[in-house]
Amino acid sequence: MARPKSDIDQRIITAARARFLHDGVDGASLRSIAQDAGTNVGMIYYYFPTKDALFLAVIEQGYGRILADITAAMRGEGPVRERFHAIYRRLAALSELEFDIVRIIAREALVSSTRLQQLVARFGGGHVPVVLATTQAGIADGTFDPRHPLPALLGAVVASAVMPQILHRRLTTEVPALAEMLPTPAAFADAMFEIVMNGATPRASVKATAPAVPPGRRRGAAPRSRARDR
Repeated sequence: MARPKSDIDQRIITAARARFLHDGVDGASLRSIAQDAGTNVGMIYYYFPTKDALFLAVIEQGYGRILADITAAMRGEGPVRERFHAIYRRLAALSELEFDIVRIIAREALVSSTRLQQLVARFGGGHVPVVLATTQAGIADGTFDPRHPLPALLGAVVASAVMPQILHRRLTTEVPALAEMLPTPAAFADAMFEIVMNGATPRASVKATAPAVPPGRRRGAAPRSRARDR
């Protein structure tokens, strides 16, 4: 008779996600995770030889779906601008599980060099290549200014798509009164996208703040001496 499939590994991952979110990976106790999952520490080691292996399994629980959607958007047929806009909208629609994963990623990337290296390796085989390729396509077709360094472009686009959404979600969750004052996640994503793509200052204002050039004088030329004009 076939042995019924066990869900112990998934229970461990779910329990670990909650503990990692609350205590951080280093602060989370395997004993507490095992207790929450209704199993023992030995079973955790059976499925996940190290805590870092368990950490990566937790990340995969939400990252896989996000990666699939980002890949589909980046490899779409539309203009580069529309493809990046789709990423902003997708991150504004994170499920609660996905949002927990993003928070854990942000936290661990800042506090652990080991887990940062693990995340870089995973993302390097995940969304980074497709986002990089689409950014390069945007430089080639004029969507992005080629004078900007590629790392700066990636940082501006990716960071503004993720971090403001984390702050927005946390504020509206922890301070409910702000929920009515702040825009919806989708509207917030649209605003952040427009700011990144077009800048925060209207073009007319930029022109207005440029120093005036007196008639008959070339921009950058030194003013003539009054004594010489006499």
